[in-house]
Amino acid sequence: MTRQCALAGVCRSTVYARQAPARASEGDLALLRLIDEEYTRHPFYGSRRMKVYLCGQGHPVNRKRVQRLMRQLGLAGMAPGPNTSRPHPRHEAYPYLLRGVEVERPNQVWSTDITYIRMARGFVYLVAVMDWYSRKVLAWRISNTQDAAFCVDCLEEALRHFGTPKIFNSDQGAQFTSEAFTEALKRRGIQISLDGRGRAADNIFVERLWRSVKYEEVYLKDYASVPELLLGLTTYFEFYNGERPHQSLADGTPNRVYATGQGGGARIVDTFGKEAGTAPAASSPADQAIPGEPGRQPPCRGSVAIA
Repeated sequence: MTRQCALAGVCRSTVYARQAPARASEGDLALLRLIDEEYTRHPFYGSRRMKVYLCGQGHPVNRKRVQRLMRQLGLAGMAPGPNTSRPHPRHEAYPYLLRGVEVERPNQVWSTDITYIRMARGFVYLVAVMDWYSRKVLAWRISNTQDAAFCVDCLEEALRHFGTPKIFNSDQGAQFTSEAFTEALKRRGIQISLDGRGRAADNIFVERLWRSVKYEEVYLKDYASVPELLLGLTTYFEFYNGERPHQSLADGTPNRVYATGQGGGARIVDTFGKEAGTAPAASSPADQAIPGEPGRQPPCRGSVAIA
């Protein structure tokens, strides 16, 4: 693991332990793979439609089992319903602040999410922090549990290297509504925005990122170990940020758009008839440039958190 961390440019202290990815039974693992692939194609599928799909693929399962597996993956359909991401009952609730907002500059809005990453004989979870204006992945982590600690570490990494956004958006998962996570935002004066219940489309840019990561990297490689996955994702995110053309950025790259503050942007359609104000200016990415190298920002950082 030490050598892999050195090759990936990741500090050894950020790797919590040398353990295998989370395991599941062979039967559950096969279903988890199918659910992950189908949800990536059709993120509006809830447990009812997923059950029909699995049965059609020759896997007779009941809906209760499908619901259990989708919860394990942290998945919920885009349509509102009872099986959405739930905050901890004692955690504070926050409104969704982005409906109708024009995202006009880097560091105006950041967001985060968690996804399931399948491996040859198990799975891990991936969390990432993204800048909405440029689609730049600012930081990421992998872990074999869905606890809040690796999400907080990912957030702190992004804040250390790229300054502070005006608004930070996430879903209502307990990791993101935890005191540790929200306090890291509050003490820096960052406004907290949470997706509507069951509305994965409220965080659409990270959802699109997961689709790219899986179809362009994970499904092609079928990684056998966490160190291999760490190296693979490090290479992929460098490519995603620095080389891969993005159609929504006029074929520019996230690194270029983030550094120049030109060619990006986003607008969340106000489907409920309320106009939200444009978020105030945030810190300029030029303020986080690498000393002596104008216009060049630090690379996004990733590591492993193994419980």
